[in-house]
Amino acid sequence: MTEPERPRTERRPRPAPLLFEPAEAAADPEHFFDLESIEDPRRLLARATELTHAFRAATDRSMEFQAIAAAQLADPRRFDRLTPAAIAEQADWTEDYAKKMVEFGRDLIRGTGEDA
Repeated sequence: MTEPERPRTERRPRPAPLLFEPAEAAADPEHFFDLESIEDPRRLLARATELTHAFRAATDRSMEFQAIAAAQLADPRRFDRLTPAAIAEQADWTEDYAKKMVEFGRDLIRGTGEDA
């Protein structure tokens, strides 16, 4: 299910911050942002929901940075520009997806992207 489209002028809500876990906690496969220690189901639902929104926002934001980087790497003004195939190989994408990401990145750079 996708989120409803927001007007381009509307700013994204800031999700709960993702805090990095200590290495020893992250090494425990049962440990996940301390959710396993929350006994109250209301608090567990609230915190798990916060994390879900934070991860989605982080995914969206990192994808925008991927697109910008792809567009910069494919810029024809660069003497060392990469082809969509080379970008796809580096990012583990298909070539068609790399082409779409380059275009999306160009839109973001120009300020005409989805969230610009």
